[in-house]
Amino acid sequence: MKMTNRMFCKIFVVWVMLAGAWGLEAQRVSDNLPWSVRMAESEMIRCPESWQLDFQTKLKWDYCHGLVLQAMLDVYDRYGDTRFYDYALAYADTMVHADGTIKMYKREEYSLDRVNSGKFLFRIYEQTKEAKYKQALDLLRSQFDGHPRNADGGFWHKQVYPHQVWLDGIYMGAPFYAEYAYRHNRVEDYPDVINQFLMAARHTYDATNDVFRHACDVSRTERWADPQTGQSKHSWGRAMGWYAMAFVDALDFIPQHEAGRDSMLVVFRRLASQIKRLQEEKTGLWYQVLDRSGAPGNYLESSCSTMFVYALFKGVRKGYIDASYLEVARKGYQGILDRFIRVDADGVVSITDACAVAGLGGKKYRSGDYDYYIHETVRDNDPKAVGPFILASLEWERLKAVFRTVWTNPGFDGHKP
Repeated sequence: MKMTNRMFCKIFVVWVMLAGAWGLEAQRVSDNLPWSVRMAESEMIRCPESWQLDFQTKLKWDYCHGLVLQAMLDVYDRYGDTRFYDYALAYADTMVHADGTIKMYKREEYSLDRVNSGKFLFRIYEQTKEAKYKQALDLLRSQFDGHPRNADGGFWHKQVYPHQVWLDGIYMGAPFYAEYAYRHNRVEDYPDVINQFLMAARHTYDATNDVFRHACDVSRTERWADPQTGQSKHSWGRAMGWYAMAFVDALDFIPQHEAGRDSMLVVFRRLASQIKRLQEEKTGLWYQVLDRSGAPGNYLESSCSTMFVYALFKGVRKGYIDASYLEVARKGYQGILDRFIRVDADGVVSITDACAVAGLGGKKYRSGDYDYYIHETVRDNDPKAVGPFILASLEWERLKAVFRTVWTNPGFDGHKP
């Protein structure tokens, strides 16, 4: 079923009505801009205050804010428009107190999701040099010192999910952990960062279907867990997308000589081969439930598709995977433009068909079976599709400039036909 956030829609309608009453003109987004800029501008129109990202009506320290604001800063870095930097800075200034404590953040909850929210603060501190941002980064890093672990050193996804390793959590924690180690010369942390990737591969890899499943309960006690392997029932598209993005983002900060880095690349190349094999031939996109691609009720989903395209584009650019994956990513990017991207009369860009959320267990118990995944809410402009689309577009725009003459389809220029 396709739904939108009703409360957000009501707020947006009221805002539009007030804008009309005040004589304000609708904001336009130029179609002459790169897709990364068009989507970033569109998201700022939908959410005039950066704390409103992810359909929020009150302040929240959330991983979606970290994802989108990281992408906004990447747009700023590439194109130099200070609006995108100021948008990210506004959230940082709103959420971080003068002493470096963070609104709505409780370290003792030991949730990896809350760490990802702070990744963009590295660059905010780098530019402002305000002590409170360094203190906030130190606070988030200190979470790892007490975060509960399994016997093999793998972090629990959250304290309320004991012994559970989710692919989502690798993205939420490991890239921050790696960047902090790099910026503070904490070479002793690199083995622990690398271990998070490798232990997740061991626990979630399904050799029968050659996919990584969403999660594993190492204690094998959860109802959703296989009693023999501890693995969840399916390979969820976005979970594999989080995992793929975690590799290409964390590897930026892990020295090439570091022991275990080569093993990370082996796993990432395996993951890339799965992404290639599971790509839907006609559209170039990927399904919500990967191990049931094409099955009745399954659907092509935008967040995993944008994540895969971003990871493949960046993986090729950085030399982590073979250049042949450019064609997989290029086809996927064109599929995103054709299938998911919509532009209104004012040029505002939307991305459709994103799963709002999917998880396992919890108070309102989520069984993780096929029926569960295909019936979770689907909505437009979910930040988990918006952010990766901006990132994928930036990679395409960079690659297009560098490798303009090597494309197998010279007529493709990153615009919808």
